[in-house]
Amino acid sequence: MKITFEIGYRTHWGQALYVCGSDRALGGWDENKALKLRPGVGELWTGFVNVKEADFTYKYFLRDENTGWMVWEEGVDRHLNINKDSFTGCFVKDNWRPENSVESILTTSPFMKAFFNREEKAYKTKYTKTGNYVRFQIRAPRVSADYSLGLIGSTKTLGAWDESNVLLMSDEDFPVWKVDVKLTEKELPLEYKYVIYSHQEQRIVTWESRDNRYFPLKNLSNDELTIWTDESFEYPVGCWKAAGVAIPVFSLRSKNGTGVGEFTDINILTDWSVKTGMKLIQILPVNDTTASHTWVDSYPYAAISVQALHPIYASLQAIGRLKDDKLEEEIEKRRAELNELEELDYEAVMQIKSRFFKASYEENKKSFLASSSYKSFFKDNQHWLIDYAVFSMMRDRYGTPDFTLWKELSTYDEKKVVAFADPKHKDFDNVAIHFYIQYHLDKQLIEASQYARNKGVVLKGDIPIGIYRNSVDAWTEPHLYNMDCQAGAPPDDFSISGQNWGFPTYNWEEMANDGFRWWKNRLIKMSEYFDVFRIDHILGFFRIWEIPNEHVEGLLGRFNPALPIGFEEFSTRGIYFDLDRFTKPYIRTHIVQNVFNNHADRVFQNYLHEYAPGCWEFKPDYDTQRKVKEFFDREISGNPLNKDFLNWLRFGLYRLHADVLFLEAPLSNGQAFNPRIAMHSTFSYQELDDHTQQKLDDLYNHYFYHRHNDFWRESAMRKLPSLKAATNMLICGEDLGMVPACVPGVMDELSILSLAIQRMPNDDREFWHPTDTLTMSVTSTGSHDMSTLREWWQEDTESTQRFYNSIMCQHDRAPYFCEPWVAKNIISQHLHSPSIWAIFPIQDLLAMDGVLRREKPENERINVPANPQHYWRYRLHISIEELLSNDLFNGILRQMIDQGGRSSAY
Repeated sequence: MKITFEIGYRTHWGQALYVCGSDRALGGWDENKALKLRPGVGELWTGFVNVKEADFTYKYFLRDENTGWMVWEEGVDRHLNINKDSFTGCFVKDNWRPENSVESILTTSPFMKAFFNREEKAYKTKYTKTGNYVRFQIRAPRVSADYSLGLIGSTKTLGAWDESNVLLMSDEDFPVWKVDVKLTEKELPLEYKYVIYSHQEQRIVTWESRDNRYFPLKNLSNDELTIWTDESFEYPVGCWKAAGVAIPVFSLRSKNGTGVGEFTDINILTDWSVKTGMKLIQILPVNDTTASHTWVDSYPYAAISVQALHPIYASLQAIGRLKDDKLEEEIEKRRAELNELEELDYEAVMQIKSRFFKASYEENKKSFLASSSYKSFFKDNQHWLIDYAVFSMMRDRYGTPDFTLWKELSTYDEKKVVAFADPKHKDFDNVAIHFYIQYHLDKQLIEASQYARNKGVVLKGDIPIGIYRNSVDAWTEPHLYNMDCQAGAPPDDFSISGQNWGFPTYNWEEMANDGFRWWKNRLIKMSEYFDVFRIDHILGFFRIWEIPNEHVEGLLGRFNPALPIGFEEFSTRGIYFDLDRFTKPYIRTHIVQNVFNNHADRVFQNYLHEYAPGCWEFKPDYDTQRKVKEFFDREISGNPLNKDFLNWLRFGLYRLHADVLFLEAPLSNGQAFNPRIAMHSTFSYQELDDHTQQKLDDLYNHYFYHRHNDFWRESAMRKLPSLKAATNMLICGEDLGMVPACVPGVMDELSILSLAIQRMPNDDREFWHPTDTLTMSVTSTGSHDMSTLREWWQEDTESTQRFYNSIMCQHDRAPYFCEPWVAKNIISQHLHSPSIWAIFPIQDLLAMDGVLRREKPENERINVPANPQHYWRYRLHISIEELLSNDLFNGILRQMIDQGGRSSAY
């Protein structure tokens, strides 16, 4: 059968369009064997093939013939199905599907699996042997199950604009709708429109808001099916928008919890979301962080496995009662006690759950290991599960997750590790208990996710930018990471000295060698639970802030990848590069006295060496920040009562170490350098002459704001498209901080939603106004790293006053406290914004109710990024059952969401 393709696309010189598909004539999905189209009239490209089968899938891609660069059109594969008994050929008129469109967002997982999920209601046209058939088809995902798309037009066959004669379209290829229409020559050409038809009301409820569409062809062949493809139904109600709630799972409080939120609690939160009109629940990472068995493990961004779930989130009741009645009663009593606590007691919760897991496994292991459901789970997950379980066993055996300290398996050996999964192995039970725990966690989270989808709600996960240094991933594949470096962030509003997360950075070159397999596996597993995910610090895919292991503070980091500055460039810019002066800590007598005041002599005597009059350098035992840290860690351990003073000394010495202007670039052999971030705050810079300062200012500004834009764009585009294609999840990027100019363009091109936090705009304004946010964004009042709305309101009264006057348009004095009406006003502004998603921390939603909200706003904070030892223990002060039953508050919130245009049925 001959298939003729025609598609419009404006190409540049050297570019060509191809069509590739499942049929051999279209390359069999081998892009190197795809059909190359020919340029035609205007922007049209055409081509034809003879296919063996009349039912196949296909897609278009663009290729630059000079560089080999290529890009596929957005969306799922196109489907073509033709009745071979009725037609000998087919003419297909398509439109290119760009990635950066709202329409592409609406074909992702949350819309296909939850919001617009459809049962099959398809019908097929019966053809006669003769007649001019046209298949009208349009991609329109935004049609929920109670509605169908219809076709109506200017001819009798298309209903002559009579609504009672609308042609209902087939949804068998949803989100593409199609209908095959037999037209006479007298009816051509014609005008038409698409409409939305309500099955409940049995009438058209919406016409698309645009001029009539036009079908221009006049001469059709009886033997050839014409397929006329349209894109984008134009809705009179504007873009689809929805609202969601953000809360860590550990912060949920339920009547049946064990002092912590659990996966089964998500069901109740889903019921509350349905009641209030919200369609998304955003949580923090839920992977296992059990490293030290202490409260330090509460940090959710330091997972020991990017695949395994955290045992703390398992519901004991959902696993089942223990046969040991005495132990069951003891655990139940302790569960009730922990559940009454105001905050999460991480260690106590983990201790009681670990006792339960061990007892439950011993009681059920025989039937569990023989069950078909376990065997299926093990088969699907063994590629990571065995490594994780053995790692967990070895961690407990040696009392450390630092595998370099283990006496055996300090270097990963796959054959030896897999042997532990053999039931005959002497340590099998110590390994298999982790199979047991992960099986139940997986089951509970999948059930919660499916429950939410069935209710029209989706879960949004969170994917950390880094991996934990002492993790399964670093143990099994260390070549994928730069283990001699640490990831972090440059100075920002969260931390004036930058952040050091301690994670190794990614070796992207190694990851690219196998097509980013590690990332794809990670995302595929995540898609089993989530339909939306947030990329923590998406800027890391463009460039990461990398800190050598000998340093502690983020101030002494540099971007990777980067384009360092060589001696020749310094010379060209008229800068004399004094190596020692610019790259070594600038320590002078008056500086030490300025920093340490009355304790300067102690610093001179203990930590510094005077190599020239008034000029000092660190003694060898303290010549890196890492050495200083380790020394003071020991001092504080032996003298905890003097902790505050010792820490003051420590951070003063850190400051001296950071007083440099340039850092040597890796692998440069001292021939290239990167400017130290915020060099203007150093004593070294301040004591330069004006001319040198001006020259360094010009270099600094060029380096940080202009030099890398194209370079970092290319860096991101080597990674993100492959990762995006791994699943159909909707991606949101956390793009706060020092944002390169290339980031918005890449995110827009790949349909990755940006984050718009009102008090952290990515421009020179002090605040966003929600009406200024982009459609392709998530707007919010805050994040887990920020103070809540109520706490922020009281932090800086002058800033609050400016916000009150300029954003809230109030002209009197701002109230000292964030009164419920103030919070309601702010939430309402976000709901009315253009952003496709408005997602709110649950604390900020409760701030609208003077009775429901917590008494003290300072007790609502989830994380303090400036404190690397923060205890993540915030819990809701009311149970989600109480919240679900509060009809007054829920009704007000539902009304606000409706009024904000975030509850459209289609």
